Amino acid sequence: MNPRGCSIIFLNCRNQVLLFLRDEKPGLPCSGMWDLPGGHVEAHETPEQCIVREMDEEMGLKLCKPALFRVFGFDDRTESVFWQASDLDIDAIRLTEGQCLKWFDRDEARGTALAFGFNRVVEAFFAAMA
Repeated sequence: MNPRGCSIIFLNCRNQVLLFLRDEKPGLPCSGMWDLPGGHVEAHETPEQCIVREMDEEMGLKLCKPALFRVFGFDDRTESVFWQASDLDIDAIRLTEGQCLKWFDRDEARGTALAFGFNRVVEAFFAAMA
């Protein structure tokens, strides 16, 4: 069975998605790449519990019932992708992982190589929201 991951797409009122720039550390997978917020599902967790925990730990956000967008099968994992409409003030968020946050529109996301194959996920999300 593949490992399980979870991620979340925050969508603002300008139809942009929130991405974070991964840390640049030796040995860190996808170091220095833009990524969706999220993490690994622990053995005792559901994907929803995982994304709630990860957003609290990494961004100090208290999520309440994030909506499941879709479950994606990757070669190396099964990824549960949630979404939430939100106009987060990214300047007020204190990240505990990653370098910074940025809002991306569809064209900007398409033109950026995202970590862990998330271009496919973000494009599917924009297509579903169109």
